[in-house]
Amino acid sequence: MSERSAIEWTDTTWNPTTGCTKVSPGCDHCYAERIVERFAGKGSFAVVTRSEPKLFAPFTWRKPRRVFVNSMSDLFHDQVPDAFIVQVFSVMARTPRHTYQLLTKRHGRMRSLLSTDGFRDAVLALTPGALWPLRNLWLGVSVEDQPRAALRIPALLDTPAWIRWLSCEPLLGPIDLDAADHDARCDGGIDWLVVGGESGPGARPMHPDWARGLRDQCADSAIPFFFKQWGEWVAAPSNYGPDVPQRARHATELVFSRASDVDGQIMLRRGKKTAGRELDGRTFDEFPPAPRGMAVPEAVTR
Repeated sequence: MSERSAIEWTDTTWNPTTGCTKVSPGCDHCYAERIVERFAGKGSFAVVTRSEPKLFAPFTWRKPRRVFVNSMSDLFHDQVPDAFIVQVFSVMARTPRHTYQLLTKRHGRMRSLLSTDGFRDAVLALTPGALWPLRNLWLGVSVEDQPRAALRIPALLDTPAWIRWLSCEPLLGPIDLDAADHDARCDGGIDWLVVGGESGPGARPMHPDWARGLRDQCADSAIPFFFKQWGEWVAAPSNYGPDVPQRARHATELVFSRASDVDGQIMLRRGKKTAGRELDGRTFDEFPPAPRGMAVPEAVTR
């Protein structure tokens, strides 16, 4: 069976590997770690495991769908052998009816591995007739702040890919895309950008100006923009103050610190569902256009 996903920008999750280790601040409150260790015990998530049955699951999905690859792991983790990554890419190549959405924080290994003739040849040997880079793969990196943007975006732009994208979730600070990618040696750019705040225990707030900044940069560069969620925290309404009835002031409050460049913004912890996914009164559900010669799958009915 497929694993239906509640993630707003995908239809199905596919986890040929499970387990990971932390590499940056965006990992601090990892939802996948919380899920795995709830059942398997503390420390279990740090052991990366592979599943042969799950590896071949996409062959059983007849209707085209968007597939988030490794929502419970990172395919380019150093515990995942090169040969297994070749198999994952071969499955994607042999199921062109699906659109695969792959994210990593291991930008270095992604770039070095996918740029080699040996890796490409190994994938194509298992998939005669496939084109490289794979036309049904959206290759992306997670970018939570400017330091990570400066590292990961140039690596992504320097990696063979048909569609490149960024997941800025959890967004932990402002990001200037031009400052991040100006040194990249590549004839392509970013084709899609997803923004979201953090949810779950210990969630950190996302200042609305950080999300607005990325939205506006996408608009200026004609990059499709997807606002996934506020997360646990949402900006207080303009009339929020001492005169607001007490029943409307039940949420936990947070004010961005004076050390920040966004002084005075009050954030309210309302919970993911209540906070919603509207940015300045509207939703943003944009996707990249279909690659040349291909159709983007319709959403799978849940």
